[in-house]
Amino acid sequence: MNQPCGVIGVMSGTSLDGLDIAYCQFNRKDSRWQYRIVHAETIPYTPAWKKRLAGVEGLRAIELALTDADYGHFIGVQVKSFIKRYKIRPDLIASHGHTIFHRPQVAMTLQIGHGAAIAAETGLDVVCDFRTSDVALGGQGAPLVPVGDKLLFGQFTYCLNLGGFANISYENRGRRIAFDVCPANIDLNRMASRAGMEFDRGGSLAARGNLNRALLRDLDRLPYYSAPPPKSLGKEWVLSEFLPLLNSCRMPVRDKLHTLSHHIAGQIATGCGGRRKGTILVTGGGAYNHFLVDLIRMKTHHDVIIPDDPTISFKEALIFAFLGMLRITGEPNALRSVTGARRDSSGGAIYAGTP
Repeated sequence: MNQPCGVIGVMSGTSLDGLDIAYCQFNRKDSRWQYRIVHAETIPYTPAWKKRLAGVEGLRAIELALTDADYGHFIGVQVKSFIKRYKIRPDLIASHGHTIFHRPQVAMTLQIGHGAAIAAETGLDVVCDFRTSDVALGGQGAPLVPVGDKLLFGQFTYCLNLGGFANISYENRGRRIAFDVCPANIDLNRMASRAGMEFDRGGSLAARGNLNRALLRDLDRLPYYSAPPPKSLGKEWVLSEFLPLLNSCRMPVRDKLHTLSHHIAGQIATGCGGRRKGTILVTGGGAYNHFLVDLIRMKTHHDVIIPDDPTISFKEALIFAFLGMLRITGEPNALRSVTGARRDSSGGAIYAGTP
């Protein structure tokens, strides 16, 4: 690839912070990939869209289909405005969509935000629906970001993302290993909302709390944590297994946040333990949670690296842009060593633009 490829990556996380849009350029030089985040921003969801996305699981089939289409048009409108605002000419849009169901154990995953609607609004080619091919091949369909970790951030021992869920990836004997570690912002934000806050800025409320050892013990004993990778988590597991434990304990919100932060840091320490000292690249909204990051430093023996703001906030959008480009070039964007599928694959539905 002699000329940089310009791709817009679009990402919506389970924490419902907003729609991340990043215009990125990729170039391969001497078999190594180089990247640049040129422009990026987060479009906050309106209260109406936040409420609509939060309640999609309970919709009837026809309402779900309509929401899929409406959300695709919403993404397309936002991306079109982004393109006009920055006066750019991208080659491609790669949209992760918003995860509604993720149950790979029954070969089912669903991310809404229909690619045809995005293509219709923008007139550009769109790659979306990244996970279903891997699930059809017997894989978890997640995490997919480790492909980008390996090819774009391979200088770090571990890549840790603190988004709705905490997930980690690393090399082990020439194979990329990755898995969802535990819930993170999805429940930190949920607990903070009970104190009237959108989120616990910097982890300041959690830092003033006390550790409840009984709750910590119960969380740490959940069967998911003793299962080996490949493995991944979805909102359904949080609602059925994790949240009931949090709700069953009567204690101040700050104590729940404090205990939950210890749980997250402890599970991360377990996930990256047993290896000689290395580096952990931390990205995602949780990288700004100083209390949680300090706990991770305390519980691991690795150097914790906090990168620049664009990388913290838009690494997942960057990597899905990268995965979309790999899909167009026919190169693997899902690794069997990560997902447990029968083989590596190049997944994603492609919708042609309609200028």
